[in-house]
Amino acid sequence: MWWGWVCAVVAAVAYGVASVLQAVAARAVGGGGRGVDPRLLVRVFRQWRYVAGTGLDVVGFLAQLVALRVLPLFAVQAALASSLAVTAVAAIGIGARLYAREWAAVAAVCAGLALLGASAHGEGSTPVGLAFHLALVIATAMLGVAGAAAGRADDRTRSPALGLVAGLAFGLVAVAGRIIATSSVGAFLSDPATYAIAGSGVLGMLFFASALQRGSVTTATASMVVGETVLPSVIGVLFLGDTTRSGLGILAAAGFVLAVVSALALARFGEVS
Repeated sequence: MWWGWVCAVVAAVAYGVASVLQAVAARAVGGGGRGVDPRLLVRVFRQWRYVAGTGLDVVGFLAQLVALRVLPLFAVQAALASSLAVTAVAAIGIGARLYAREWAAVAAVCAGLALLGASAHGEGSTPVGLAFHLALVIATAMLGVAGAAAGRADDRTRSPALGLVAGLAFGLVAVAGRIIATSSVGAFLSDPATYAIAGSGVLGMLFFASALQRGSVTTATASMVVGETVLPSVIGVLFLGDTTRSGLGILAAAGFVLAVVSALALARFGEVS
């Protein structure tokens, strides 16, 4: 199981550095109006740093998929939340400053992951049927509708709402990645979870970029972290058989909360300004 943790850390590092590159690129993109404009993705992809960051996102996603095959969802998603710690440290290179409390949060993220590493059992083995796979596609469509509605909300609500929907979309990618069929190319292409990953991934990128256009970056990022960690972790425990080592459930819960809450303390690095 140790190599699953290696992949989870690789994913966190890739996502964290990608956030810095994409943040720098996003400076050249003008602010948006009310609503969610799909053309936003076209504009940001004209920046080479955003393209490079997206390449790192692909590397992180592949590492995440491997980690999901051997670790429970709650462990992988907490590890991915720690990418904010990576972003915070990497942002020093472009002039950001970390205060003592933020260095403490970085250390706390590492401590939380250490607790999870000591207590998490291997990924669950509860089988799910075709209905569960199809439900992920339906959930993707529902998130699209929810994100469009959130984009039309007032300025006070728009940013956190879009961040939350983006986080739920990224969480859906994790759930689908956990159950996706990989026995053959045909099985992969015919699995509804494959299309849930593609759809939710695009929606997550669009809604999070939209959330960062106006409103608080910290609030949007915090909402995204909550969305991509809590619900997928609950789904893993309730439906996919994720467990902890015998007698270490409290330790795992403490590690999860410590890692996620500490990551929230670093939420301002969701987009370095």
